[in-house]
Amino acid sequence: MTEQDRPETTDDASTHEAATEAAQNVVDEVTSWEYSGERETIEGELDRGLDEAGVALDPAERERVVDEIDEVKDDETAGSPDVGDARPADQS
Repeated sequence: MTEQDRPETTDDASTHEAATEAAQNVVDEVTSWEYSGERETIEGELDRGLDEAGVALDPAERERVVDEIDEVKDDETAGSPDVGDARPADQS
């Protein structure tokens, strides 16, 4: 059985939930301060914040979040995108 096939334990679920919450906090912060900036600024601040929080997003999730933060320029009522999935940065 590979690690991916194993059911998630309570500790794994708690760690996963904490990582997603930390990533959401970073996304909320970047959206609040950087949504009107250039896309490169949004990406840089998101990456810096995720690194400082010790969490990571899958590439597709990161791209979606950056796109949605960038779109707030056109609709300031949209708010922060919701992080669907994050993991501790040391887990691949």
